[in-house]
Amino acid sequence: MQTSYFIGLMSGTSLDGVDGVLARLDIAGQLQVVAHDFVPFDPTFRDQLLALNQTGPDELHRSALVGNAIAHHYADVTAKLLLQTGLQAAQVSAIGAHGQTVRHRPLEFDADELRQRPAVGYTLQLINPALLAELTDIDVVADFRSRDLAAGGQGAPLVPAFHHGVFAQPGRCVAVLNIGGIANLSVLKADGSVLGWDCGPGNALMDFWCTRHTGQPFDRGGAWAASGQLHPELLFSLASDSFLSKPPPKSTGRDLFNPAWLLQHLNTFEELKPADVQATLCTYTAYACSQDLLRYAHEASQLVVCGGGALNDELMRQIAAHVPGMSVLSSDALGLPPLQVEAAAFAWLAFKTVHRQTSSLPSVTGARGARVLGAIYPR
Repeated sequence: MQTSYFIGLMSGTSLDGVDGVLARLDIAGQLQVVAHDFVPFDPTFRDQLLALNQTGPDELHRSALVGNAIAHHYADVTAKLLLQTGLQAAQVSAIGAHGQTVRHRPLEFDADELRQRPAVGYTLQLINPALLAELTDIDVVADFRSRDLAAGGQGAPLVPAFHHGVFAQPGRCVAVLNIGGIANLSVLKADGSVLGWDCGPGNALMDFWCTRHTGQPFDRGGAWAASGQLHPELLFSLASDSFLSKPPPKSTGRDLFNPAWLLQHLNTFEELKPADVQATLCTYTAYACSQDLLRYAHEASQLVVCGGGALNDELMRQIAAHVPGMSVLSSDALGLPPLQVEAAAFAWLAFKTVHRQTSSLPSVTGARGARVLGAIYPR
């Protein structure tokens, strides 16, 4: 069966760096990861990305330079993948490059009732795809979200269609929870239908708090959270945010769940020990994910967890405790390690774009119909 190679590159809301995979896909889109690599962001660059999540001086200039820098980071990962596999650039059909999301405000602006024009809003992923094509000499597929927005959708999450392709089990309802900076849930129903949405914060708030108080970029294994005590009043305050009670389709990002949002909630809890705050943030993430599971995916018999959150033992323990009727396992158990899933999804999405196949799901984003996603920048 005819096969081709695609590269998927992903830098998520955790802002830790770039994950990349080189994958082999057959003509039906069945994917096998051949190589994986990662290039971290240095702290200064990470701060630049964080700053662009909020308004500030000279944003256009800073955004353009960050987009160029992202392209260079992506090119570095691409070079490492080619070196690992011994492949030449000419053997790779395309790179699927998501870019770095710094703003996500779908369906919030542009409405004109007089002209019966619905709201569109915007989503912004920083990358210079033309520069990436120039640096790698490989076709680049980017801008995966905007077509779905144009069709009246949220533009996110993008991964449920891919989750269905790799994790669905005929006749069985399976839930897939991706815990990156933001957590998103895919529900793969027994009848073949798919639902998906963002649940709320994933690692973003925990990582921020851990970096601030320990100097470490994340809480390895959730050990620091496990050493603290849950603070019920703080948990109640965090859980009162209206996003958690909104029905799908819904998506979010650091526009909402950011350090300023957290510090505002902490204003009346200044006496709390940092470890207790971390413990509460871990419980909050588990609560946000599990309440959506119980509300919309209670028939699922299996929960597959991917993303960096799958490596947080304390978070996994708490999620499992909330959903006792489900078998909770890492995606690693199904042959796709947690840190490879999203990058693999963008290799798959690039495959779909190159073959002019739709990859959006109206049942997930609320768009008027399925669309071919992404724009192609030829090498």
